Amino acid sequence: VGVIGNLVHSSPNIKKEVLLAGALQPVIGLLSSCCTESQREAALLLGQFASADSDCKVHIVQRGAVRPLIEMLQSPDIQLKEMSAFALGRLAQDSHNQAGIVYNGGLVPLLKLLDSKNGSLQHNAAFALYGIADNEDNVSDFIKVGGVQKLQDGEFIVQATKDCVAKTLKRLEEKIIGRVLMHLLYLMRIGEKVVQRRVALALAHLCSPEDQRTIFIDNNGLDLLLDLLGSTNLKQQQDGSVALYKLANKAMTLSSVDAAPPSPTPQVYLGEQYVNSSTLSDVTFLVEGKRFYAHRIALLASSDAFRAMFDGGYREKDARDIEIPNIRWEVFELMMRQVQFIYTGSVEVTTNIAQDLLRAADQYLLEGLKRLCEYAIAQDVNIDNISSMYELSEAFHAMSLRHTCVLFILEQFDKISIQPGHAHLIQRIIPEIRNYFAKALRPNPRNS
Repeated sequence: VGVIGNLVHSSPNIKKEVLLAGALQPVIGLLSSCCTESQREAALLLGQFASADSDCKVHIVQRGAVRPLIEMLQSPDIQLKEMSAFALGRLAQDSHNQAGIVYNGGLVPLLKLLDSKNGSLQHNAAFALYGIADNEDNVSDFIKVGGVQKLQDGEFIVQATKDCVAKTLKRLEEKIIGRVLMHLLYLMRIGEKVVQRRVALALAHLCSPEDQRTIFIDNNGLDLLLDLLGSTNLKQQQDGSVALYKLANKAMTLSSVDAAPPSPTPQVYLGEQYVNSSTLSDVTFLVEGKRFYAHRIALLASSDAFRAMFDGGYREKDARDIEIPNIRWEVFELMMRQVQFIYTGSVEVTTNIAQDLLRAADQYLLEGLKRLCEYAIAQDVNIDNISSMYELSEAFHAMSLRHTCVLFILEQFDKISIQPGHAHLIQRIIPEIRNYFAKALRPNPRNS
């Protein structure tokens, strides 16, 4: 067999002559030999035969080569596994053979070989899986047995294998439409729990953005991912967090704040020269014994809180001096003077003053200033302060900051999971994640 293999390798014409001479069936018979060396040589030669043309690939399968090749994948002999994976990889590049390899039980053994520390064996298995993924009938089987997670989590030795795996995932992604998607949704509803979770995880990574609402809201895929995130099993938590983060990035309306929001445009700007100026001032704030001169028209145009204060039934409506008992002078001055927001419509919020300004902006319902404070604070979110930042967002109804914290937790879960109290933090954010996705994946009125 080795001699024939060398001849076949040396010339395509010799390969044709050997096939015409009737070598195929005896070589397939040697796959069942009790001699390991003969099996290896036979598998290698079949792989070489399979590169000839499509008809040859089909003939090899029709004559019974697939089942013994799959059995060889589970041999303790590394070289035997390598050669059988090589032959199956060549055979799997023909559309007629892809379903048959899966039907005969080849998918799971090939996926297991991705864990090998042998680069050639790992690559041969990856190449075979790439061929199998080309058949849409195999997509559900791929996902049911955890194949997508295997491809995503694998540690691949050579770059060619990494590229092959990336192409396989892309191939699977392109096929999750129409009847394939419908069947996966069916499995996600009625399959065993482990299958339901595998489907939800795979779809989070591979589905198109247009199908996200159908999958994760209408068919409860989001609940499956949140169950994983809330699990006591760390690996399940990690899988859930990665999938949710991927899902969030796909949702166009759902992302961490990546650009400072524009300053809002109140109807009246008096100008910087009127900041804390007695000129035309018709109201004075008393803060820690100090006077801050202001102008009702600017305040009325800038904030619902000030509008209620001066245009409602409160005692401050006609007061000339208004005492502010629950805010420090420095913070009030930052809000009204240093920031100059109410008077000029422009603002520069730095991280060292952002938290104090957020409290003041929330108190006085300055929504534009509040959003800018949230943006500034979000730039400072890190592993050490994420818990306190999330608490800050809850205390002051800072939704933009809260969403940034949620995305940060999902993205950095591996690091956060080793921090004290991480389990409590995860449980706290799960309801927020649910609301977050319900909003992000809501129907577009223009499309409906």
